[in-house]
Amino acid sequence: MSGKFEPKAPVNLDPPKDDPISLEELAKANGKVDPPSLLFIALLKCLVGRHSNMVPTQGKVYDVTGKTAYEPGNSYHVFAGKDASRALGKSSVKPEDVSADWQDLSDSEKKVLDDWVTFFSKRYNIVGRVEGATNTD
Repeated sequence: MSGKFEPKAPVNLDPPKDDPISLEELAKANGKVDPPSLLFIALLKCLVGRHSNMVPTQGKVYDVTGKTAYEPGNSYHVFAGKDASRALGKSSVKPEDVSADWQDLSDSEKKVLDDWVTFFSKRYNIVGRVEGATNTD
């Protein structure tokens, strides 16, 4: 599993931070302010079946600043400044699917979310955790 999620170029990640980030702060990190803000995406814990040995994300907030796909006008901007767990599990870029609620996803969708957690964890710095997140189990 590790090979398929490895970045093409080596990535030097900072040690993960555990600073609380409020939903209001997260919402501001959407790249739309002038000057452009940082771009943050939150993913919450989702562990299924054989993936139960993964390190849970537990509301971790990833910094995707500088990745053009997440900038305004691009394909994944819908995720910026939000918890994108549900939409990523559903492989959806529909705004109505961008939500922290993932518990009712199918097992296959939960596996997709697990894969996204692995993908993000190998590429982006963890800059904090969602303050008061309740959907981490």
